[in-house]
Amino acid sequence: MTDFLATGALPDDYRDLAMSVREFARAVVAPVSAEHDATCSFPYEVVAGMAEMGLFGLPFPEEYGGMGGDYFALCLALEELAKVDQSVAITLEAGVSLGAMPIYRFGTEAQKRRWLPQLTAGHALAAFGLTEPGAGSDAGGTRTTATLDGGEWLINGSKQFITNSGTDITRLVTVTAVTGTTGGKKEISTILVPTDTPGFVAEPAYSKVGWNASDTHPLSFTDVRVPAENLLGERGRGYANFLRILDEGRIAIAALAVGAAQGCVDESVRYAGERDAFGKPIGRNQAIAFKIARMEARAHTARTAYYDAAALMLAGKPFKKQASIAKMVAGEAAMDNARDATQIFGGYGFMNEYTVARHYRDSKILEVGEGTTEVQLLLIARELGL
Repeated sequence: MTDFLATGALPDDYRDLAMSVREFARAVVAPVSAEHDATCSFPYEVVAGMAEMGLFGLPFPEEYGGMGGDYFALCLALEELAKVDQSVAITLEAGVSLGAMPIYRFGTEAQKRRWLPQLTAGHALAAFGLTEPGAGSDAGGTRTTATLDGGEWLINGSKQFITNSGTDITRLVTVTAVTGTTGGKKEISTILVPTDTPGFVAEPAYSKVGWNASDTHPLSFTDVRVPAENLLGERGRGYANFLRILDEGRIAIAALAVGAAQGCVDESVRYAGERDAFGKPIGRNQAIAFKIARMEARAHTARTAYYDAAALMLAGKPFKKQASIAKMVAGEAAMDNARDATQIFGGYGFMNEYTVARHYRDSKILEVGEGTTEVQLLLIARELGL
């Protein structure tokens, strides 16, 4: 895995996957992106295409319906998709890293057999309900409760900003809830809640600045009852387990952000070669050329960072610090490149039909979701012993 970091050349299987997803993104995703963004509609036909390609099963073993690949393969797919449509990329990222991965990492064999085949096939989506109005990075703010009652968990509370939680194919939400207290501190566990459970409601979707074709809802739980065996992982380890999921997910989000950053470079290079001003293509002007050169440098640096974090993860080595570095650097690269690309496109960059305009709106969340830039700085500092 680490061999190609020095050469920059992907092994054939990784390269073939990336090229296949790139072709899919250009042929299937790009033509419908503007319409789905404008109408805030979930791209079911695109998701079906990704499912047919096996993208939802990339990092999972074949015994659970997966493709037998690894997390880096997922990252490559996310990078290619995000070049043309971040909403589609985050649908895949959340479906795998937040939806299916917690079950694979911490589920019982029975839970894996029940849920993973449909999730890895992309026939169903799962979501992870962590964030609340007063709780995200601060686990102590969690107010959703789950109480054992007659062999069932009785769940009450609410969640917000939950991706893939209200689609027609969403079948499961994993919920963090307070299940007791230990040493005066809240005991937080994770519980699997099928979406057809009485009392579970996906509230109306948010009106968002970007990621308009991504499904995002607040959730409410009113006397929701699920079997006691729906506990995911060890009781009281829910938040700790999810931190591991977030560490992995930050590498995937970094890959998505790199795709957005590179997409802005690619669009800018094309436009700068086609757009004439004062008798020559604007790309011949040093101001434009240098701006695009800096954009390319940002994308390259961020890509190297997430490659490094992924290599450590797959080698079984500590990767928390590198994942935070990759997520922070890539998120900032995406936002900076989107701003510069919009400037290069001028008035056209302000029109939603253009990819760079959507990147400008979409990219801000990459500095916020799955841990803000400030949280990443905190985690990096802690890893340095500060």
